[in-house]
Amino acid sequence: MLRLTDFIIDCPDTMKLAAFYAEVTGRQVKAGSDENWAGIRFSEIELAFIRVDDYRAPQWPDREHPKQFHLDFEVDDIEAEQNRVLALGATLRQDSIGPDGFGWRVYTDPVGHPFCLCRNKGVTWTEQGPTWSKSD
Repeated sequence: MLRLTDFIIDCPDTMKLAAFYAEVTGRQVKAGSDENWAGIRFSEIELAFIRVDDYRAPQWPDREHPKQFHLDFEVDDIEAEQNRVLALGATLRQDSIGPDGFGWRVYTDPVGHPFCLCRNKGVTWTEQGPTWSKSD
């Protein structure tokens, strides 16, 4: 049996990047986090940050320093969430929202990792979060 337990992101300052994503996601930085390893728990999976001394940020979309991963966050109000992540230190890199209001926007976090805020067709928001219709 195989179970995904962690998604680990290299960075120069674990606590600073963990604090950024804690604010973005509305979750707490895990107790016991420190300058070498910090985490945010999402049910069975942890978003973790590990300190790398010679960290080199990706320069999306530059192919010489390409992204190693990116995170997608489904949102119910892309404008409000954009304002919030920009205030937290993100940078808008690309807008791919269509005239119907659906699509995504690419941002980079404070150390250069890309992530997207997405508004997809077929998503219904409940108190537990987004749910996708079976046909999408």
